[in-house]
Amino acid sequence: MSHPAPTSPSDPGAAEPDGVRDPTGRGRLTTSLLVLVTGLAAGFLSGLFGVGGGLVIVPALMSVRGMSQRRAAATSLAAIVLTAAVGTSSYALRGEVSLVAAVLLVLGSFVGAQIGTWLLRRLPARVLPWIFVAFAVFVIVSQQLQVPVREAGLVLDPVRGVGLVAVGLLAGILSGLVGVGGGSVIVPGLELIVGVGDLLARGTSLLVMIPTAIMGTWSNARHGVVDLRAGLIVGVGAAVAAPLGTMTAAAISPATGSLLFSLFLVCVVLNTLRKEQQRRRRERSAVESALDGVPSDGRDGRRP
Repeated sequence: MSHPAPTSPSDPGAAEPDGVRDPTGRGRLTTSLLVLVTGLAAGFLSGLFGVGGGLVIVPALMSVRGMSQRRAAATSLAAIVLTAAVGTSSYALRGEVSLVAAVLLVLGSFVGAQIGTWLLRRLPARVLPWIFVAFAVFVIVSQQLQVPVREAGLVLDPVRGVGLVAVGLLAGILSGLVGVGGGSVIVPGLELIVGVGDLLARGTSLLVMIPTAIMGTWSNARHGVVDLRAGLIVGVGAAVAAPLGTMTAAAISPATGSLLFSLFLVCVVLNTLRKEQQRRRRERSAVESALDGVPSDGRDGRRP
């Protein structure tokens, strides 16, 4: 009888060994608790800012579970389904979610993602992160100069309808170009361009994430790049903490919320620049490796 070939723990697609320790060397209980804590932190930030929490989830899964970045990102997206659903429900109970706005945002973001993917193949890689950095700096400055009015609702007219599609378009483009989450763009876009209140912007942003996360997770699951067990643990932790983030957002003033969101954007910018630095290091390493294979003396053809 034939036996399946063993898989290496370092393989991101491999199953965990049957022992009591995971591939990182930690006990499974310890690892599961760390993953749960990751979900709690991500859920609180999601409820507080109206974002997905991938900024916390992805690096944590890479560190705690030893996942590749691709697998961690796919698992994070699976967790965001539950996180965004609970966060949306929390804001909806306060009347701070607009279904019409979410539909227009989704339409714009779908088109924007195609444009972003098209631009990705044509713009120099070194330019891409600086596009988001410029956008983030503009948002940070604008939010300190123009604090949103909490009670401002959505009065839908042709101008605001176009504004909603434009915000979704911008979110999709930046997502396709540099991989930033839509909430980092949608929340300030709704506040600054459409003029809605801070809580309505956050609740609507979370609603927009649900269909995107579901479609992405379905695709990732088909290709076997998502760890559904880890995603469920993160999602449960996030679902517990998201309402607490929502309550905190409602308890603090719009000015304080804008300041905290600006600090969050600074963290996103630093993370984006860190990824760019890592990309450049990989490029240099690839060039150096290629040069190592070039003959040191063209006359004898010897390689170092």
